[in-house]
Amino acid sequence: MPDFHNESTERLFRTIAAINSPEECRAFFEDLCTIREIQDMSQRFDTAILLSKGYSYQKIAEKYSISTATISRVNRCLAYGDGGYKTAIKKLEETENANDNK
Repeated sequence: MPDFHNESTERLFRTIAAINSPEECRAFFEDLCTIREIQDMSQRFDTAILLSKGYSYQKIAEKYSISTATISRVNRCLAYGDGGYKTAIKKLEETENANDNK
């Protein structure tokens, strides 16, 4: 992947990491991104979750009306990326498990 790390992107990532609640995060992303960008990111994350659970490209494409090229890109990131999807999925699972135990 191209190196896009610079002062501006690092500030963005620090800001996102400092957000303390889903409500704050939602408000920030609604101001920062278009609805379509948020939907696309959500769809890619859902795709990563399903891929990590072993779903086939065909089932994912049918469920989300997403191209196999996008599914392939997400799969490549899962396999060879920086681990961002894996970390996020793990954190999501930990959060959901904690909420289930309340």
